[in-house]
Amino acid sequence: MSLRKILFLLAGLAILIALPFSQSNYGLLVLSSWLIYSIAAMGLNLTLGYAGQISLAQAGFMALGAYTVALMTMAGIAWPFALIAAMLLCFVLGLLLGYPALRVQHHFLAFVTLAFNALVILVLRNEEWLTGGTYGLTGIPRPEIFGMKTMMATPFYYFVLGLFVLTALALYGIIRSPWGRAFKGLRENPIRANSLGVDVRKMTLLAFAIGAAYGGLAGGLIAQLTQYIEPHSFGLPISLKILLMVIVGGAGFFFGPVLGAFLIVLAPEFLRFTEGYYLMLYAVLVIVLMVFCPTGLLGLAERAKNALKQRRNPQATAWTTKAALDSNGEKNQ
Repeated sequence: MSLRKILFLLAGLAILIALPFSQSNYGLLVLSSWLIYSIAAMGLNLTLGYAGQISLAQAGFMALGAYTVALMTMAGIAWPFALIAAMLLCFVLGLLLGYPALRVQHHFLAFVTLAFNALVILVLRNEEWLTGGTYGLTGIPRPEIFGMKTMMATPFYYFVLGLFVLTALALYGIIRSPWGRAFKGLRENPIRANSLGVDVRKMTLLAFAIGAAYGGLAGGLIAQLTQYIEPHSFGLPISLKILLMVIVGGAGFFFGPVLGAFLIVLAPEFLRFTEGYYLMLYAVLVIVLMVFCPTGLLGLAERAKNALKQRRNPQATAWTTKAALDSNGEKNQ
């Protein structure tokens, strides 16, 4: 990573650290929600954007993570163990859900993951003895770190920000590793990736499992943020919302989910001044983005950057194109 990018990231982190000094409690609640959904969207971006496996089950994994953390912390178990247990549970179930991806693709896989999400909601709703059914669970405790409670909005925001940074660094490490290159090969051409020695079966399962673990962590944090959960808070609309975050920001771009989550979570707040029309305006904005930016906002920025390079140095671009054509011609002879 270049020095310029590192300085840019440090500046962004400094802004996030300073934000609580200018925000109300409600503003910090919204910002915490943005960071949590960014974690869930980063997990889905690994599964969809990097590995090319579509999933509509991310909200289901969030539900499992939320209920795991809620039940364990309400039973007196320390929050680190609860969050780790939520991630491990979702990792294992993500592995199992990845098996259908070995046989079906595209919209068929979307239906399989959608069915899994519906199954999770049904189980949580019907097992009232454990989950509280449609009444849900309330009074979920927030974490205590070295004796410091996070009941107030500011400490909890910093707690979420810390986990967000850690998960982003972990994901960056995965993407830069041989696993990350294997995920990209799986997305581009599974047959060619297999011929190059990539274990397609293993990488497909890992893509689902790691993405699910991120969803489980996000669900656990949502439970601690709201201190109340019920099954229908994790239905299909939430899975579609997370999918929209990835697509709007830019699938396959590292910061795409963060940008997408920022727009999807915060745009309705900025449009509330329009009163009864804000949902309509929000829908129009999303439609316009999808029509004119099918590769997401970061994809649009990438195209604009490449176009600017071509305009500044058209001769180099022409020579590159000519060399590529000559190379293809030699291969075809």
